[in-house]
Parts: sequence; C-alpha cells; structure tokens
Amino acid sequence: MNRTRRFSLVLLAAACLALFGCKNGDDYERVDFTDTVRPDVRQADGGGDVVRVAVGAMISPGQTIVNYQEMVDYIGAKIGRDTRLVQRKTYAEVNEMLGKGDVDIAFICTGPFVHGRNEMGFDPLATPVVRGEPFYRAYLIVHKDSPFQRLSDLGGAVFAFTDPESNTGAMVPTHWLAQMHTTPDAFFKRVHFTYSHDNSILAVATGLVDGASVDGHIWEYYHQRDPVHTANTRVIMKSAPFGSPPLVASGQVSGEVKDRVKAVITHMHEDPEGKKILDQLAIDRFDAFQEEWYKSVAEMKMKARVPALDHEKH
Repeated sequence: MNRTRRFSLVLLAAACLALFGCKNGDDYERVDFTDTVRPDVRQADGGGDVVRVAVGAMISPGQTIVNYQEMVDYIGAKIGRDTRLVQRKTYAEVNEMLGKGDVDIAFICTGPFVHGRNEMGFDPLATPVVRGEPFYRAYLIVHKDSPFQRLSDLGGAVFAFTDPESNTGAMVPTHWLAQMHTTPDAFFKRVHFTYSHDNSILAVATGLVDGASVDGHIWEYYHQRDPVHTANTRVIMKSAPFGSPPLVASGQVSGEVKDRVKAVITHMHEDPEGKKILDQLAIDRFDAFQEEWYKSVAEMKMKARVPALDHEKH
C-alpha cells in the first residue's frame, strides 16, 4: 500500500473518530488515528539470541513499520543476531518494557528518555544527527488558512498533544504556557491526545483541532517527502533546540551487545547499505550520546509545574 493511500485510510478513521471521541477522567480526549490496516508487526518472541527492538510511538504504527523495519533488520545482520520489531501505543509502555528487559534496545522520544532513565535504568547509546545537528525542536503548527499567528491567539481553541510523556508534543507547549502563567486545561477549550506526531499533523491539516505542537524532525520529513498534509499546516513558532530522540538499551542487556549495536549504528553512514537506510529516514548519521544535549529537558520539566488557573480569569 503506498503512503498516500495509507494517509487516506487514516483520514477516514480520523473523521469517524471525530464523531465518537472517548473522554478520559482528566478532561482530555484520546483520539486514535491509528492506521485502519493492521501492520504485520513481528513481535518479540523472547527466544534465544533474538534482539528485541522497540520504536516509541513517535509516528503511527503503519509508518513505523515502513520507516524502521529495514533499520532493525540492518542492525541484526551486522551484529549477527535475529531481531524483532516491537511496538506499543504509548511512550510509557516502551519505557516499562525497557525497565523489565522485555525489549533490548529502543528508539525513544527525548521526553521519556529524560523522565524515565533513572527509574527504568536504561542506557543511552547514540543520538541521530539530522540536517547537520544532533538537536530537534518543537514546531507549533496551525492550519494554513487559520487566523492564528502566535500561541496567545489559541486561547479557547482545541489543541492536540501527542503523548503525555512527549517532550515536543506535550512538555514544550506546557512549558510555553507556564511562561504565560497558565496551563493547558485553563488555556485551551479542549486537548486531544493523538499518540503520534503524524497523527497530530493530520488532525491540524484536516481541521479536527486548531493547533498542535509536534516534533520538528517529523514535520520536516513529511514536508520534504510527502507534503500532502504538512502543506495544509503552517509553523508559527519553534522551540529552543533539544537533544534528538536517542537510541537506548535496557539495563539488562549485556555490555557486549550494547557495544556492538553502538558500533554498528555510529558507523552506519559509512556503509552504502546503511547510508541508504539512513537517507530514507532523513538521518545524516548517529553520533555518540552527549549528556549535555539533554539537560535542558529536565530543567524545563521542573519549570513547567505551575498550578492550574481558574478558567474565569481568561
């Protein structure tokens, strides 16, 4: 199935779910724009020498299969081990699996990495370099035809977060609002969780929400490769840079496996086959992890903790 057809199916699902949203106890709505065609995910089987690789739900399941299966297969071939791609809907589920040793390595979002690293005991291996730097930004997006020009214009609007643990998809906009002395529940009319950045882009592009904060890497990827939906959005604000979503290993994985995976991933760009896979993902290369690239995320999380304001104050 080609990518345009896949987006059409997702759009159909989104339109239906817009009519039947499921509300949770926090007055935030969960909107699941998951691909209507179930991907053939090769789940972890826990056997022998299998290296189980998880990919956080930064993009929807069907797109994860398209984008990451070759990467996972490449790592396995280079280290001489069978590999299995594992998916879960939320960032918290992937973190938990890393902590329990149910997966061995994972590509995870920066927010879950910073917030769960000490509790779950996983180790950073490498950071992707995209467009020449090991950093990414949150993009605040609105529909291209909307009147919104800045964050303050979105007061009383309907907004999309990705995952509660997401850095660019939840923590950054919460931090921006904290600087305005308010909170998401006080500022917005309603907040939806879409559980992936491409779903948030889709929600803005189709008018299901008024705005969203998304991973700049993912917005740029689609805008360059398949702008069918990004072309209907407009970026009105960008965040400061943060360390890009890293590749990490469970604390229960042997040092030998960690070293071999790290060596493969950081030299991947030097191999023609590896470079082709990286090019498909719009990644220049992977660099060795640097602690200082991620300090600002932990600092921002603390600053974003402000009390909710009374709605009547707006």
